[in-house]
Amino acid sequence: MKKLLVTFGIIALIYACGGGGDKAATEEKKDTSASTPQAPTSTTDPGLEMIASSDCITCHKINEKNIGPAYVDVAKKYEATPANIDTLATKVIKGGVGVWGQVAMLPHPNLSMDSARTMVKYILSLKNSQ
Repeated sequence: MKKLLVTFGIIALIYACGGGGDKAATEEKKDTSASTPQAPTSTTDPGLEMIASSDCITCHKINEKNIGPAYVDVAKKYEATPANIDTLATKVIKGGVGVWGQVAMLPHPNLSMDSARTMVKYILSLKNSQ
């Protein structure tokens, strides 16, 4: 009987702890999204798909600074020229520090130059979406 009560107690505790947290997080997201300009959310862009499936979103967000700069801020800083695209793609692959502060961007050596260029082109395209 004790084991049964302890089991029900644990289940009730897990249920109680898990229920309210998601609702608060959802409401918080609604509040920030209402005041933040939204970038295109279509996943038909190959650059966006690559970004979404990588670890980039750990440090970067589209519209707000996180650990690294917001993608829209990168787009505002750099013109979408072939030279800038190559420079930024190389930086994504090799990593870097100093342009946006002292927090280093980790290298992504397993990323091909073509994939990095595709991702950078998407990021720089955000300049036109503002």
